[in-house]
Amino acid sequence: MAASERYETIVVGVGGMGSATVDHLARRGVDVLGLERYDIPHSKGSSHGVTRIIRRPQFEDPAYVPLVERSFDLWEDLEETHGRELLVRNGSIDVGPAGSDIVRDSRDSCKQYGIEYEELTGDELGERFPGYDLPEDFRGIYQPDGGFVVPEQCIIAHVNRAHDHGAEIHAREQVLGWEPTEDGGVTVETDAASYEADKLVITAGAWAANLVPQLEGLAVPERQVLAWLQPEVPASFQPENFPVFVTETDLGHHYGFPVYDVPGFKFGWFNHLEETVDPDEMNREPTQQDERVLRDFAEQYFPDGAGPTMRLSTCIFTNTPDEHFVLDTLPEHPQVTVGAGFSGHGFKFASVVGEILADLSEEGETEHDIDLFDIERFDG
Repeated sequence: MAASERYETIVVGVGGMGSATVDHLARRGVDVLGLERYDIPHSKGSSHGVTRIIRRPQFEDPAYVPLVERSFDLWEDLEETHGRELLVRNGSIDVGPAGSDIVRDSRDSCKQYGIEYEELTGDELGERFPGYDLPEDFRGIYQPDGGFVVPEQCIIAHVNRAHDHGAEIHAREQVLGWEPTEDGGVTVETDAASYEADKLVITAGAWAANLVPQLEGLAVPERQVLAWLQPEVPASFQPENFPVFVTETDLGHHYGFPVYDVPGFKFGWFNHLEETVDPDEMNREPTQQDERVLRDFAEQYFPDGAGPTMRLSTCIFTNTPDEHFVLDTLPEHPQVTVGAGFSGHGFKFASVVGEILADLSEEGETEHDIDLFDIERFDG
């Protein structure tokens, strides 16, 4: 094993959140090492899949709205340095039966923060966006500024900019564990070397609880499956004609995207078959059952999009009990910062999460309001 090297900060996990954190730290002049057990980017965790929703209304909790507003700004800034498209603003729709939680909470978050929106009936949605075929008594909160980000390119852009500012990043190097040191720092052991650092940031996704015992039972991996179906009416599913959506229906909560970069109308079912998994042992090959339950939704609510299957892909949600994030330093080890439990709605925030985790690691605090994400909220 190689002799121990010393860094100011080590970031474990260089996916969506970790790549942003390494970038923010490097641009602040921090001597930072990023360690990733797989490739950069890779498809083993939670930060892949071609497109990820970003929307200004936040039905999950209005506290997310200021964070997503900052995230929009940071994605645009990153896109300017990258030279390739990272953010597509083709609108967002939160939709369900009149009076449903998703419609009410999306509307309320718009009103609280003065966000421009329209409330449309199911028929009005179908007239404006022909790919939608929803019941007339549904209501949709349409917001024109939302859309999607391109996750693999976002990670590449953060890593490239971090490299430009002096970061060191290792792929294919698995972290086996870490220990606090007497001088207030940490040692980190990998399958290739031993490192020392003043600070540690853990953004290990589905593997976070393996490295942070306090997260055991609180950051729980769940198998998720996405489908891409070739539309029967392709023009209706192009970005300019098809806003991203989150729906609440009798079939559960689903989310979807226009055709972009690869063939097919992409969509998924939140929490899919509710399969809690070990990320090292899970079945990564989609099954006929996975395809059938996804196709049932498309055939009922987006029939013009329910053509032949082009692609199926698995990913991982890492869920907390309240489905809110964990962004905090460890009470027993304040030199260790954790970003975890993004519960299937985190990637849109990756750019600002990187800023928050860099703040917490460097200063022990941040100007962003993150009271909702305190790790100690689960005590008891």
